[in-house]
Amino acid sequence: MLLLAAWLTGCGSEDRAVDREPVRTPPRSAEDARIPYFQDNRFQVARGGRYFAWYGCDRCHQESGGAALDLADGDWRHGGDFDAVFVSIADGRPGMPAYAARMPMQTLWQVTAYVRDLEKQTPQMRRRQSLDQQPESRGGGS
Repeated sequence: MLLLAAWLTGCGSEDRAVDREPVRTPPRSAEDARIPYFQDNRFQVARGGRYFAWYGCDRCHQESGGAALDLADGDWRHGGDFDAVFVSIADGRPGMPAYAARMPMQTLWQVTAYVRDLEKQTPQMRRRQSLDQQPESRGGGS
């Protein structure tokens, strides 16, 4: 019976609820109740990784970026709480464009979750994710 209950509740760390209302506003603070849904959810973090590459963030923010460009080192100039990282992405920083007008709100939350997760990932995990983001070759025939 316990196994059935566990199966019915599903895996919360990878919640893909399709009936969940998308977020429409930025985080209110570092204690915003919506943050755990993104930050502790592997599906949301993975989506953020995909968008991180799609929007070209990976062009500047690579392991070899150094200093402020290395997001995996856990050293945050403008604060490392979820809400502070969100503001940096949404509003931009000197030399970095603002993404609030370029990304939907839900995507901003997902990219923030991914960026916050980078310091937990091993270099091998980050390289694997980078490879997974590469487009497949089209083949080509003669």
